[in-house]
Formats: sequence, structure tokens, C-alpha cells
Amino acid sequence: MIVVSYVLMSFGLVLIAISTLGLLVLPEIYTRAHAVAKSETLGLLLVFIGLYFRPEIDLASAGRLTLILIIALIANPTAVHALVRAARRAGIEPWKVPHKPGAEEESW
Repeated sequence: MIVVSYVLMSFGLVLIAISTLGLLVLPEIYTRAHAVAKSETLGLLLVFIGLYFRPEIDLASAGRLTLILIIALIANPTAVHALVRAARRAGIEPWKVPHKPGAEEESW
């Protein structure tokens, strides 16, 4: 069970690292928020599931972990939504690819 725990927690930490990389690399708040909301929430879920497989975790600890996980799974997407909504209301426009001079515009 320890191997399963390490694998799940490793995948979770990789997703959290990808989330951090998205914060550093992506160009503006909307794409950054999208990267963080998805990968951080899934990474947190995998880390906590990995913790459940640890032999040191008893029933009381698992209950506390579950409560923390439920709060985090509700709070993280809600906070990202509130942040993006506040940015939109503040007038921050989504990033667009700069138009290259001499290039034709595509019509969808």
C-alpha cells in the first residue's frame, strides 16, 4: 500500500508543479486561473488519496483529512471563479494573439 501511496502523491505533486509552472509562464489572469483551478484541485485530490493509503493514518486522521479535502475541493474552484469574475468586472480583457502585419484575418 505504501507504493500506491507514493505513486498517487507523486502524480499529485507533479500536477501541483504544473500548476505552479502555469502561473509563471501563462500570459494573463484568465489562462493562469484556468491552469491553477484544474491542475491544483486534481493534484490536491491525488495527494490526499495517497495519504489515505499510508499505514500511519488511523480513522480519526482520515476523518480530519476528509474534512480538509471537502473544504479545499469547494473553496479552490470557488475562489478561482471569484477572482476571474472580479478581474472581468474590473475591465481586464482576455489576452489575444497579436495580429501579424500582412496576415489575412480568418473568418470562422
